[in-house]
Amino acid sequence: MAISKVHKFRLALFWRLFTNYFIVILIPVIVASILAHVLAVRTIEKDAEKLNDVVISHFSKQTDTALDSLKTNMINMLSSSNLTGLLRVVDDSRENQQRSDQFHALREQLMKLQSDKLVSKVFLYFSNHDLVADVDIYTDKSYYFNMTYPLDEQQKVDYLSHFTGKKMMDIVDSSSLGMSAVMSYPFNTENPEVYLVVHFDQDKLKEQISIPEKWVTGTAIATSQGEILNQHGLTDKEVKAVLAHTRSKVIESQFLVTDEIAMSLVKSRFNDAWYYVTIADLRTLMKPAYMTRLISWAFLVFFLVVGSVVSYYLSRRLYRPIQEITDENKELSQRMNGMFPLMQEFFITKILQGEYQDELSIAYYAKEIDFTYDKQAMRTVLCIAFHYNAEVYDRLSETTKSFMFVEIKELIRKSTPSMVWLCQTKPDVLACVVTHDTFLHLGAEEAADITKLVLESYSQYFKATIGIGKTVNAAEELHESYEQALSVLQNRGLDADVEICRGPLVGERTQWESFLSVQEVNRIFNQHKTKEYERLLESVREKLEDGKHKNATAMQVKYLSTDVLNTWIRAVETEHNDFNVPFFSSLYDRLHSCMTWDELEQSFFDIHCVLFRTEEPHQRTQQFSEILAYIHEHYNEELSIEYFAGLLNMSNGHFSRTFKEAVGEKYVEYIAKYRLMKAKQFLLETDMKIDDIAEKVGYWGRNSFIRTFRKYEGITPAKYRTMHH
Repeated sequence: MAISKVHKFRLALFWRLFTNYFIVILIPVIVASILAHVLAVRTIEKDAEKLNDVVISHFSKQTDTALDSLKTNMINMLSSSNLTGLLRVVDDSRENQQRSDQFHALREQLMKLQSDKLVSKVFLYFSNHDLVADVDIYTDKSYYFNMTYPLDEQQKVDYLSHFTGKKMMDIVDSSSLGMSAVMSYPFNTENPEVYLVVHFDQDKLKEQISIPEKWVTGTAIATSQGEILNQHGLTDKEVKAVLAHTRSKVIESQFLVTDEIAMSLVKSRFNDAWYYVTIADLRTLMKPAYMTRLISWAFLVFFLVVGSVVSYYLSRRLYRPIQEITDENKELSQRMNGMFPLMQEFFITKILQGEYQDELSIAYYAKEIDFTYDKQAMRTVLCIAFHYNAEVYDRLSETTKSFMFVEIKELIRKSTPSMVWLCQTKPDVLACVVTHDTFLHLGAEEAADITKLVLESYSQYFKATIGIGKTVNAAEELHESYEQALSVLQNRGLDADVEICRGPLVGERTQWESFLSVQEVNRIFNQHKTKEYERLLESVREKLEDGKHKNATAMQVKYLSTDVLNTWIRAVETEHNDFNVPFFSSLYDRLHSCMTWDELEQSFFDIHCVLFRTEEPHQRTQQFSEILAYIHEHYNEELSIEYFAGLLNMSNGHFSRTFKEAVGEKYVEYIAKYRLMKAKQFLLETDMKIDDIAEKVGYWGRNSFIRTFRKYEGITPAKYRTMHH
């Protein structure tokens, strides 16, 4: 009986763990799998079908164009061949020379038509005369069909039966003779005099209708009468499927899947009774869709199996038979106790962020994670924002940072007499939910003072601001207190290491003007023009002192500081462009990272020294001496003016002007002359080739080197070497 209860309890625990796993992990996985299956797979299938349609449309258009071109050539040949004149002299034995000339001209036109890539043979069949003519011979019908184009009696009867009535490129298909096109002349008569016969080259036609895509296994030209005029790569099963579908004369869709055969049909523009057919390998065409479907299902099955295994494993580990519970109770308790704090902190975070705003859901989830709380109690949220000291904090390892915050949380819990919930809602924000204790007269103000004392011992790593939210009477209202506490943080100042903000607005702070007036901006420009640089810095210090006196917020000071720096930069740019954009960006970053009044004042002092420095002549001489030394050492490398201008925080134009003032020559000319000096040494002192010398002194090619040498020396390098040798 006891064993049965243990088994039921362990089974209940398994389902409890699996339910939590299902809610937290499996539901998102299922949704992701369904979306991948429904959206991604269908999208891939549609794209594959569109790709197939595009390919076959292109293939059909290409084939129609080739056949239309052949038809046009046949019409042109019959129209321009002077067949009327030939017919007048074809039986006249007295005009042999004229008839020979006419047949010779006709032969040339037949040869031109037979040169078409789809044509294997061309001949003219004269219906009212015993005459057949092709590119090699003109003779009587009996000789032609017995010797030149041999047919047995049955083939001859079947074949010649097509030469009746009007023909406008009618297609004749014979299993033994192949596919041919017949056109009559004159065009608009039911009793034509001549039939032009064009035999298709079956191999060339197969090449014409073949598609070089991996997923296309076969192509064909089929008719609505259930005939296949030509095909490439079709199996017997595929041929039967094509014939069965085209005979139905009801083409419901361009892309069909029947008997595991994917078939595409496009009606020909050349002949309404024709269809261009492609057979696709579904596995190749739909491979991305199959892979996506397989991966999504494998992904879902994997998580399902893992969840089941983990839940089963935990249930067995947590609850063994009764005889083992006593020995392992302590170890199991420690494991559970280690999991619950993390789950509870996560639960508190969800409440503060407003995801649980009704009493029933909060009570249900609290019960699931063994989180006990008083439903009706006065609580206040304190938001602690950390403003890290980058010089000290960034040197700490991630492990040290994690342990430090765990230590801070533990100290706050131990130091506060009432119940406190702690959770980190953002990387730089720690939320502290304080339960008011009426007996000890402990509320939000007192808890904030205690928290301030704890945080002051860590002031070397960060500056902290504590925002106090409004007091609420139910757990489902805590998100309102949290939102107000976050808004209160905007009123932080720049004074203490740990500051408490006690209200949504601070009256004195709103009276301070956080932007420069037009008069102040103009005064800065005038002071810069008159070179009253010290007065510029003094004005900023006065502004900061005024902000400190009026207890201005950090945000207000940030706006003012940005406005001042922006005005300084504009004033500097009116005279010269010594600085580039990344440099200005670093100044703004330096200013925004300040956490106290002293840091802000020091930053303005350093920025002032950089923007409004007065450079001594000997400093500039020293700088350009170093640049010349670098050029002399690296003359064979790429020496861009942008590199040196960036080193001196100058624009390209300003650096070029300053270089000429300091050195006496333009930057480009100085480098060219120094390289040529080295080149002349190589020419006179070595046997190196001109190409090698050009590369040695920093030129990419022989022509560029010779052109520059001739510009400055008046002769080519080779002539210079000859003259001095």
